Amino acid sequence: MKSFRFIDLFAGIGGFRKGFETVGGQCVFTSEWDKFSIDTYRSNNDCDDHVVVGDIQSVHADEIPEHDVLLAGFPCQPFSLAGVSKKNALNQYHGFNCATQGTLFFDIARILDVQRPKAFLLENVKNLVSHNQGKTFDVIRRTLEIELDYKINFRIIDAKGFVPQHRERIFIVGFRDSNGFTFDDFEIPHDSPQLKSILHPENGTEEAEEPFTYGWSARVADKYTLSDRLWQYLRDYAKKHRAKGNGFGYGLVGKYDVSRTLSARYFKDGSEILIKQKGKKNPRRLTPRECARLMGFDSSVERKFTIPVSDAQAYKQFGNAVVVPVVEAVARHMRPWIIDENTDYRPSSITNHRV
Repeated sequence: MKSFRFIDLFAGIGGFRKGFETVGGQCVFTSEWDKFSIDTYRSNNDCDDHVVVGDIQSVHADEIPEHDVLLAGFPCQPFSLAGVSKKNALNQYHGFNCATQGTLFFDIARILDVQRPKAFLLENVKNLVSHNQGKTFDVIRRTLEIELDYKINFRIIDAKGFVPQHRERIFIVGFRDSNGFTFDDFEIPHDSPQLKSILHPENGTEEAEEPFTYGWSARVADKYTLSDRLWQYLRDYAKKHRAKGNGFGYGLVGKYDVSRTLSARYFKDGSEILIKQKGKKNPRRLTPRECARLMGFDSSVERKFTIPVSDAQAYKQFGNAVVVPVVEAVARHMRPWIIDENTDYRPSSITNHRV
């Protein structure tokens, strides 16, 4: 039995939906503009019983079904460190001045204003807090707290307690009514999983899945191993920047390590997460299936997530996604207040802004 209804904005491939359905939520509306992400979303979710739309900017707020929770991982590129650097280099605007992406937060605000759901959960990059000397986040807080009268809490959560990936994201929770919700008692596992938990074992204990793995041992396809030319380029690039005192370079990791953050640009050269291989063999990229595991969409013992797109599109999609176990943990933390199960109800205006 579903216990509450939610809408999934900027849905990507469904990470928010997957996390909130696990705790009893029912998705009643989905919005995603990228056609390749929609293919993946539809391949993994039943969308026959609710509306799926493209650009949320074309949807009137009063046309959206009634819901208890609004979920939105609104586009982060205008606020991310890499996104800001790129736009500065191209003399382009970033943050709320980015006409195509930065203003999409205000589509969330207009829906909250009309629909007034009980709660919302927003997610973005860690840099959102410090972007433009903190002015961007001040606008977001004023909009949510003063103009819309929601009580918000936020916390920056590193996914490495849930998956073997260092990935810091800010999660902003808002409730329409004052209650005792806080992130103070939100628990994050102290010990990080190791990369071996998501890597193909290549020893025959896993069934082969072409085009990612082949043969009786399900070895990783050769196409994921870096060419000599690309591997040399990455080493030269890292050497050049080390000489300048910069931290740019590739991330070479083994099975007992935790990786860097998987990004949407991973398809270009795989430099942020390169897997060591035995002998003198060049390192390799993760396969899309390993990316699905790294983001928590499935695991090495339960392969259910369908990947219907090309490798390049899959890398973009997983790099832009939320880490599902983190979302599920936040959803479980929110659930008692969403469905009024919490017996320790303490009306309060105190919010937790710990980062």
